[in-house]
Amino acid sequence: MPQTLEGQAIRLRAILESAIDAIITINADGLIETVNPAAEILFQYPREEFIGRNVHFLMPEPYHSEHDGYLRNYRTTGTKRIIGIGRQVIGRRADGSTFPMHLSVSEFYVDGVRHFTGVIHDISVQVEAEQALRHSQKMEAMGQLTGGIAHDFNNLLTVIIGNLELLEEKLTETAQHELLHEALEAADLGSRLTSRLLAFARRSLLEPKVVDLNMLVADLTDMLHRTLGETIALSTALTPDLASTRVDPAQVESAIINLAVNARDAMPNGGRLILETRNTIIDESYAAAEPGLAPGEYVQLSVSDTGTGMPAAVRDRAFEPFFTTKEKGRGTGLGLSMVYGFAKQSGGHATIYSEEGVGTTVNVYLPRHVTKVSAGPVVVEENPLPAQGETILVVEDDDRVRRLTVTRLEQLGYAVLEASSALQAIAMLHSTGKVDLVFTDLVMPGGMTGYELAGEVRRLYPGAKILLTSGYAEELANSERVDIVRLKILRKPYRQSELARAIDEALRAE
Repeated sequence: MPQTLEGQAIRLRAILESAIDAIITINADGLIETVNPAAEILFQYPREEFIGRNVHFLMPEPYHSEHDGYLRNYRTTGTKRIIGIGRQVIGRRADGSTFPMHLSVSEFYVDGVRHFTGVIHDISVQVEAEQALRHSQKMEAMGQLTGGIAHDFNNLLTVIIGNLELLEEKLTETAQHELLHEALEAADLGSRLTSRLLAFARRSLLEPKVVDLNMLVADLTDMLHRTLGETIALSTALTPDLASTRVDPAQVESAIINLAVNARDAMPNGGRLILETRNTIIDESYAAAEPGLAPGEYVQLSVSDTGTGMPAAVRDRAFEPFFTTKEKGRGTGLGLSMVYGFAKQSGGHATIYSEEGVGTTVNVYLPRHVTKVSAGPVVVEENPLPAQGETILVVEDDDRVRRLTVTRLEQLGYAVLEASSALQAIAMLHSTGKVDLVFTDLVMPGGMTGYELAGEVRRLYPGAKILLTSGYAEELANSERVDIVRLKILRKPYRQSELARAIDEALRAE
């Protein structure tokens, strides 16, 4: 039985009332005729404030000024901009805030009079997720780039530092020694720079331990008081029952110091700095709103200041390496990027909340560790013993680094063999017989890494000792294999004394 007009109207009204998208109808002049409840909620106006007004009041510029022209152009030429097509535009709420929306428009006629219906879908969540994904991809790409640069640069620094140390032994004049020491200091600065790059790239060699974050913060407060100066009040809010976390304590200290220094610089006229710790549980809904932060239990460290704050454009780039708003010579732009990389490599995350003129809070989330903190044994360093005729096989694909390493080891009194790849090293082991130590780079061409070579050496020659070296190692950052964790690693670039100690410790290892 055909439905009456009244019945159709009731059904249509029910659909409009229950629709989750905003629906607005206008006449040919752009004046609003009807709105549904979803439109009231979305734009934050009561129904009576819609009716009879030009729909362009719901649009910011440039849409506000251009809207009526679009309607006139369509009526006269038939050219469609949105009608029957739909596109992403910007809406404006009653409080003046804007949001992205998808607008679909259709036309209809009643008694020969033209009208238009607009269906508006709020896409704020979708746009934010897309922006977060692009940001995450950009940070990952930058991490790969900076990690690769740091690797190559560390090889160069290894050659520079090593040859300077060899040259030092041949110099006799004081002025020459002074020049050489300045060059060595500059090389050490370069080494610290690459360490920060590797921290951002999540390629640092971490030495995680189970730590009490409260104790670590408390131990730093005296030094921070001196660093911040008298115009900045430092306070702490430490949760008494804070869970432990398994991280590299040196990296945590460095992160806190970097954040405190950044906060100090944001408060040139003084202010307040607050260090807070707490246990926090990230659920699925919060993780969805903060891409990059996985659900789970965390120990949260927050560093808050009452400084100048950051505009959104600065906040969105604050974790990028070399990005800084400080004047030339006052900052490298690596402090926050190092904090971000350390948190991510430790299995956590870092976020920034900031308001201009109010201040900034940086939140560092570190995974909760279930066991209690236990004091480790005190390690007493011993001076390295002189060489006892041991034979060392050096495996390094970079010719300059390999030549330098051979010279250094020979000066220490060791017999040295050399190979430019893992496959060549295995062939040499087969042909030469006894080798006391294999000293190999981690990242090499030829299809076999230093890790894989170490595995083969252990399998074929169980008595041989192994020492790894690297200026960058993707596998080192991500591997949790027990056999890899136990291996000794010497980070490039290194001094002659560090090489001597590392070789000695590797030879003595059980």
